[in-house]
Amino acid sequence: MSTEYATTTPPSNEALEAATAWIPTLRQEIGRVIVGQHYLVDRLLVGLLANGHVLLEGVPGLAKTLSIRTLATATDADFKRIQFTPDLLPADVIGTLIYSPKDSTFHTRKGPIFANLVLADEINRAPAKVQSALLEAMQEHQVTIGDTTYPLPEPFLVLATENPIDQEGTYPLPEAQVDRFMLKLKVGYPSKAEEREILDRMASTNPNLSVDAVTTLDDIREARKYVNDVFVDPKIRDYIVDLILATRNPEDFNLKLGQYIQFGASPRATISLTLAAKAWALMQGRSYVIPQDIKEIGMDVLRHRVIPSYEAEAEEITSEDLIASIFDAVPVP
Repeated sequence: MSTEYATTTPPSNEALEAATAWIPTLRQEIGRVIVGQHYLVDRLLVGLLANGHVLLEGVPGLAKTLSIRTLATATDADFKRIQFTPDLLPADVIGTLIYSPKDSTFHTRKGPIFANLVLADEINRAPAKVQSALLEAMQEHQVTIGDTTYPLPEPFLVLATENPIDQEGTYPLPEAQVDRFMLKLKVGYPSKAEEREILDRMASTNPNLSVDAVTTLDDIREARKYVNDVFVDPKIRDYIVDLILATRNPEDFNLKLGQYIQFGASPRATISLTLAAKAWALMQGRSYVIPQDIKEIGMDVLRHRVIPSYEAEAEEITSEDLIASIFDAVPVP
């Protein structure tokens, strides 16, 4: 294992192992129910450790909801699911004041947003007013009902899903709102072997979907402290900044992509990429970030932040294509 990018005073191996000992156990427990989907589960853990919300794109039936529900059970977290529909109101998400005729007073009824893990299913089916209410809660980690502001529980993680196929009756998320998600994941189909295992496990009128709580929210909070202690060498920091700048001014890096990029990544992307890379390094048992960590997690941080132009769409150039070109062009330290 390379130590070129390690700080001179990293956290001790014993402390690091103790703070992250629950991660392989959690992966194994989730694997009792979820077949494959290692990419999805690992990125959910990155979001959990780095305190960042996750947007999932994938067709129905790929275990997105089941993965999140299983993660909540295995971490002993409070889980709520919100099905977004065109007639959903902000009060259905954050809560409202209920008038009581008995004592002529208003009582607060908190909405499903008050949970550790919140699944916003088909978030693009609700109008902008509802989306804004949710995304404000995501940003501020608090909700105002009436004249009172209530903090949301910690950890607090929103996992939102979008269906890439059925776009009829949807309200696409504006780029400014999508930017609040640390990661955007594209969930794919299982392999042939995984599909066969799914058949063997799930083709039953009563499949076993139970898991045990193998870690606690306190363990997650403690691990988050170690994410902050993960060392990022100045050369790695410059590399992160160069990647983000290349999405805005590709010509500065000898990339002829300017006509294909409508909007580049914001400074929020710089922060998200750094935190996600730190969390990923911690999950690999390291107290420092290496360039491969940036490459491993970079596509998930940037794919919803690099917006292709009309010219790119006409030539069927995707944001992933643009990001891959940027990673190839920016010098690795």
